[in-house]
Amino acid sequence: TATPRIGDILQKLAPFLKMYGEYVKNFDNAMELVKTWTERSPQFKLIIQDIQKEKVCGNLTLQHHMLEPVQRIPRYEMLLKDYLRKLPQDSLDWKDAEKSLEIISTAASHSNSAIRKMENLKKLLEIYEMLGEEEDIVNPSNELIKEGQILKLAARNTSAQERHLFL
Repeated sequence: TATPRIGDILQKLAPFLKMYGEYVKNFDNAMELVKTWTERSPQFKLIIQDIQKEKVCGNLTLQHHMLEPVQRIPRYEMLLKDYLRKLPQDSLDWKDAEKSLEIISTAASHSNSAIRKMENLKKLLEIYEMLGEEEDIVNPSNELIKEGQILKLAARNTSAQERHLFL
């Protein structure tokens, strides 16, 4: 009650939230691994089920607990925005809370960017496999802009041929 502030604390801890971007990048792969090993290994499935039954897990699945960190940064951002809306502008915590929000918003942006990059690489890998793995297009600097059916008009006889275009 002597110093009711949270902005200064969040400001010190906020830079560590950038590491969530790495977690988010690997989230889909981790979820897929849990699913695969749960289906493949009865022993793994049994261990996971036993752990999930423990009181400390709160009747939630492993996948639910794995999702928590993904939701954490957006939740912090939302709570801090709400806190600033209700905090008087002449409060001692105003500047620190505002700076914390700026840092947390940057971390959220990094997480969202990491998600988009992974989705883009995943889509490029699907296209690469679809094309028979002949032309290596899977590169973080490549980006799929659009894909779809087009009609190619032949210059000589104006006949139309259907094509699938990847831009």
